[in-house]
Amino acid sequence: METSIAFDIDGIEPELGEPAEGRLISGAPVFRTWNLEEDDEDGLYAGIWEATPGKWRVSYTEWEYFNVLSGHSILTEDGGEPLHLKAGSRLVVRPGFKGTWEVIETTRKDYVIRL
Repeated sequence: METSIAFDIDGIEPELGEPAEGRLISGAPVFRTWNLEEDDEDGLYAGIWEATPGKWRVSYTEWEYFNVLSGHSILTEDGGEPLHLKAGSRLVVRPGFKGTWEVIETTRKDYVIRL
């Protein structure tokens, strides 16, 4: 069993996705996700995620840490101020966060999610 995982996506095919039905606000964003860790038993997930421009509603039921690698997005909590996320932005989003995610320029981030 490996006890470490490099965030290296060479040779890994991404999963394609889009905002869940009823959450899209504008655009036609496409998600690409390279899952590097998927442990359903422990509820731990890690990898790299990328999205093309668009805006959609988000509702977090999980805890997530992420680091923006490239691009520009705006994350806005309902009733809160917009957070402009660019390369080097790091954030923890806790369960219960509700708001919008808007990709201005194709954004790529690495992430660790704990259910």
